[in-house]
Amino acid sequence: MHNKLLSGKAPGLALVIAIAVPAMFLGHLFPLLGGAVIAMLLGLGCRSVYQPGAALQPGLQFASKQVLQYSIVGLGFSLPIHEVVRTGLTSLPVSLITLAVAFAVALAVGKLLHIPEKLKILIGAGTAICGGSAIAAITPVLRPDDHDTAYALSTIFLFNIVAVMIFPALGRHFGMSDTGFGLWAGTAINDTSSVVAAAYAWNNFAGEYATIVKLTRAMMIVPVTLVLGLLFSRGRGAAAVPLHKNVPWFIVLFVLASVVNEWLPPALTAAIRQLAPFMIVLALAGIGLSTDVQRLRRAGWKPLLLGLVVWCSVAVSSLLVQHLTGMI
Repeated sequence: MHNKLLSGKAPGLALVIAIAVPAMFLGHLFPLLGGAVIAMLLGLGCRSVYQPGAALQPGLQFASKQVLQYSIVGLGFSLPIHEVVRTGLTSLPVSLITLAVAFAVALAVGKLLHIPEKLKILIGAGTAICGGSAIAAITPVLRPDDHDTAYALSTIFLFNIVAVMIFPALGRHFGMSDTGFGLWAGTAINDTSSVVAAAYAWNNFAGEYATIVKLTRAMMIVPVTLVLGLLFSRGRGAAAVPLHKNVPWFIVLFVLASVVNEWLPPALTAAIRQLAPFMIVLALAGIGLSTDVQRLRRAGWKPLLLGLVVWCSVAVSSLLVQHLTGMI
């Protein structure tokens, strides 16, 4: 089982580890950036001068996807379920408002820019919910052109990178608390990996808080996909997408891990707490190495402008809701 899991992945994983280990060390030297951010930047830098061959791809994909999900589940083992539920319920109103803002702005501004309807929805969903995962989930029901999907993914990824770089600095400029920054990062940054990178660059508490907030927000992928399926599949003979294929199962495992956490020995949970951040650094190194920056240049300026406007609207609305409700 173990050999099957890692079969063919060793070369790529070795490269990821070679980047992640010094990134962890540099993260301790430069805590304002943190190991995860540094790992992603090192990965991007390597990718810009070196094109990983086919033999490396299985390991890189494993690190950037499965390892990230395993690290999220690992965080669940170090968080009690009552804390997960409390944080999730606290953040839910902010998540719902930012979700509505993202789709409203995407549709309105996209119309002004004459962007195709499906591309508008892809960018809105990616910004509102969970980046590339949301785009992947709604693609079967929208059936967009391949280039629309590529444009949306490129746009979302660009602002993931920007968010990782500027959110911690903005949070300190605004004088935000650990909880406030965790809530802001969890509701305003697109992709789970970027939320984790930015929030852990702040500190571990903000990282854990933002992770719970982001996973609560990511569950919105299920009702949104179902609604879009009703709107776009009806009348064209499209096959319904099974519900279980749209459920982010690593989130379910995260919740289960937080439940059994109550009965685990403290020494074990402490070990998992130490391991999970390194797995996050591994994942971000893999994401950096897997990213084709040249794709962003091919996306054109209109999708990028729409992505920028939607992303800024979500970030500002999250801050505004927190301010009006006394959360910050």
